Amino acid sequence: MTDHGDFEGRLALQQRVLPSYRVAFFDLLASRCAEGLSLYAGKPRNGEAIQTAKSLNEAELWPARNLHLLGGPLYLCLQRDIMEWIQSWDPHALIIEANPRYLSSGRAIDWMRAKGRPVIGWGLGLGRVVARWKSYLSRFDALIAYSTQGAEGYRSAGFPAERVFTAPNAMTGSPPELHARKISSPPQVLFVGRLQERKRVDLLLKACRAQRVEPRLWIVGDGPARRRLERMAAREYPRAEFTGAQHGEELEGIFRQSDLFVLPGTGGLAVQQAMAHSLPVIVAEADGSQRDLVGADNGWLVPPGDLDALTGALRSALENPDRLPQMGAASRRIVAERVNIEVMADAFLDAINRAMHR
Repeated sequence: MTDHGDFEGRLALQQRVLPSYRVAFFDLLASRCAEGLSLYAGKPRNGEAIQTAKSLNEAELWPARNLHLLGGPLYLCLQRDIMEWIQSWDPHALIIEANPRYLSSGRAIDWMRAKGRPVIGWGLGLGRVVARWKSYLSRFDALIAYSTQGAEGYRSAGFPAERVFTAPNAMTGSPPELHARKISSPPQVLFVGRLQERKRVDLLLKACRAQRVEPRLWIVGDGPARRRLERMAAREYPRAEFTGAQHGEELEGIFRQSDLFVLPGTGGLAVQQAMAHSLPVIVAEADGSQRDLVGADNGWLVPPGDLDALTGALRSALENPDRLPQMGAASRRIVAERVNIEVMADAFLDAINRAMHR
């Protein structure tokens, strides 16, 4: 281990797919591996609307041959050339997604075990079938969770507490210096994400319609639910503007012009991105990572699917606009100090190096 906690060997990292938003993190992690990082990832299922990356700047990308089996709660994934990849790269440590639905991972784990090398799992936390998860998790030398709630789930399942690490889920680095933000009149509300049922943009449209102070609403993203949501907005909230998917400087400009970020459904790393742009946030609780991001000083956590709670939180924000800049500044501090890809990489390297020394 170096003075900076870097990894002196070759690291292998398995993913089902490589979303574009993960490129910055994987490149940062690769830059801190003395003998490099090889990332193994394939293509998503048709209709998933995941924007994937085709290359990395600092790491090697090995395209996996994903075979998607079944669907819904029965979904399984077979990555058919995983052994060719891992034998070719011959890593000193392996990180894989801690998900028993990925049928090929066991072969890679067995190969590393035969070499006496550590395997680290990375995931959200426990699934519903806890007994099955306990047996599965026992194969790892360490576990990295997206959130403190996920880490606690691993410990509650009996995995040794000292071998559980938390790497707060992030897609951006430490944010730039805070600039004074002037709130629009009426405020500009922003949603960013894939337009699918579980994001519950329909609830956001209804919550905006119920306000005395009707905000302008930007809905940024694309997906299978877009046409239905556009028809709904035309009836119920014509002030909503659908921009389609935006990236790079176009998306940066939208964040800079917004006053409040709302994620009414599950998932979404855009919350951390919004906070890095000094925005207060309203977020539905989902996988537990939201609790590490949102508190009373920078936003509102609401139960998923609860229209009344979402409407109330939005009303509190819109009717007290003078509070929003201070809440946005608190968001930025949280990202700068606790939730960014630099902190995330430190947690990964800590887990790797401790596993290597066991």
